[in-house]
Amino acid sequence: MSVDEDERGDRDDFESVVAAARERIDPDEAERERLRAVADRLTERAEAAATERCPDADVIQVGSSARGTWISGDRDIDIFVRFPPELDRETLETYGLEVGHATVPDGHEEYAEHPYVKGTVDGFDIDVVPCFRLESATEIRSAVDRTPFHNRYLQNRLDEELAADVRLTKGFMKGVGVYGSDLRTRGFSGYLTELLVCEYGGFRELLEAAADWQPPIELDPEDHGRESFADPLVVIDPTDPERNVAAVCAADNVARFQHYAREFLEAPRTDPFDADAPDPLTESELRDHLERRGTTPVALRFDAPDLVPDQLYPQLRKSLAGVTDGLVDRGFDVFRGTTFADETAVLFVELAVAERPAVEHHRGPPVQVRTHAEGFYDAYADDTDVYGPFITEDRYVAERPREFTTARGFLGSDRLFDVGLGAHVETALETDYTVLTDDDITALCEEFGRELRRYFEPKP
Repeated sequence: MSVDEDERGDRDDFESVVAAARERIDPDEAERERLRAVADRLTERAEAAATERCPDADVIQVGSSARGTWISGDRDIDIFVRFPPELDRETLETYGLEVGHATVPDGHEEYAEHPYVKGTVDGFDIDVVPCFRLESATEIRSAVDRTPFHNRYLQNRLDEELAADVRLTKGFMKGVGVYGSDLRTRGFSGYLTELLVCEYGGFRELLEAAADWQPPIELDPEDHGRESFADPLVVIDPTDPERNVAAVCAADNVARFQHYAREFLEAPRTDPFDADAPDPLTESELRDHLERRGTTPVALRFDAPDLVPDQLYPQLRKSLAGVTDGLVDRGFDVFRGTTFADETAVLFVELAVAERPAVEHHRGPPVQVRTHAEGFYDAYADDTDVYGPFITEDRYVAERPREFTTARGFLGSDRLFDVGLGAHVETALETDYTVLTDDDITALCEEFGRELRRYFEPKP
């Protein structure tokens, strides 16, 4: 078989898999019509309520449902109520909530940079968001003011073929676990995904480019002239040159997308479009993993703070880093760690060292640094609990009693609160928490079996 025939066969395999994936990802006409009917009805309702309060107001539908880039099963309809810029912020918020409640009578209020109304109508999740109608995205007063500019930019660039490839890309990213700009996932947002497909010209073209990415990747669709961003992926917002659309995208998710792009191009299959949750890890499976690994697991378990995920997970990550640093500083080498939350929250750390000696080696300054050296020597010279001070090479050394010989001892002490913790996590820990180690860890399986399987059976 010739090289041309091989390439043609590879492309045929790719296209057949893509065609099968599209059948699952693309909404059918009946689903599209249901969404259109609900969106049109609510947009008219919002427009009537908005112009009654402010004649210069208008209403637009934004987001993937407005651009035809939503995938089957998505149920989000975003309605933006735009008010003239001369309206003051307080009045905008008041009008915005009134319009939201008139549009979605059973809705409830939520708060981003300012309040908006969220609810469900005929099975669709509806957001009614007030914003200012501005001439340029550089004039924005809050983050939501950008959204209409994003919507207009993409509507001018997405044709039916590119929109179909956006849907395909979203399905792929969801399946491999990198889709979502929430601070739990820290992946690719819908807007970022659409920009990447437009920039590279399609699904396959994006995969081929990503397979060869060398971070930091810098893209500037409108040639604004790049600002300096210290992120692994930089995509300058076409409507706002001072913003990196990919700022939230974590390095591991960029790398994960690269991995699966290469894998899919090498051997196309529909598996990457499946986002099935793993079966929970059983207690016996967890014991088998721990015995095989020979590590020491420790966990702090406490009531999860009452925060939305975008507030909770940054605090959990900060707290995990603080606990990890505290363990390392005390000689308990950390092998790996993670955090998860539901009704309770967990800071989980796997240690390479289970127990430390009763004494620790404390190096002092070189003897020739007289003032500091004498201070170190005098501090320990009369301490009967200390071995030394003595000299190793050119330094004073003391072997002093170790404060904690086990990680459990440190984690169960007040010294835990000396490490860097998220504010709400610290408050929760001050109220109550449990230290789990060794076989006690199996108590986590009931609530966090799936998370534990992902941890102990990791994939790219």
